[in-house]
Amino acid sequence: MKHTLSVLVENKPGVLTRIAGLFARRGYNIDSLAVGKTDDPDVSRMTIVVSGDEIVIEQVCKQLNKLVDVIKITDITDREYVSREMIFIKVNCPDYTTRAEIMQFVDIFRGRVVDLGKDSMIIEVTGDEGKINAIESALRRFGIRDYVRTGMIAMLRGPKDQRQNR
Repeated sequence: MKHTLSVLVENKPGVLTRIAGLFARRGYNIDSLAVGKTDDPDVSRMTIVVSGDEIVIEQVCKQLNKLVDVIKITDITDREYVSREMIFIKVNCPDYTTRAEIMQFVDIFRGRVVDLGKDSMIIEVTGDEGKINAIESALRRFGIRDYVRTGMIAMLRGPKDQRQNR
């Protein structure tokens, strides 16, 4: 089962390396990892998606809690949260007809064209994992030249998390 962890950490150099190293040393695979600053410039939020049963996730959380730079870990898997991924997809569009057909897919998926070249275009789409997989699949027939995905970012619904456990 996939678990989504929201991890507040000190915004310092090397924190990401220490956390990724902890997963590697324990033999746990990270399915997705996204990190960015929060409203507090001294704190970053990591959204980590990791596969494993309850015992594995409990061990991961215990090991993360031992790291000095970790402020708070929340397994949000069974809680109400909003999540999104983003993808940039560069596809072939050698002629006007193909370009128009691709644009229909972009509209259906509520994406947008962020770059248009002579014979290619880059499309941006945000959504849940299913939506991202669906647009990728739909555009394969045109020839995908390249793509990059962000991984999941997630936030609990409701009032702001209290950071009193700091």
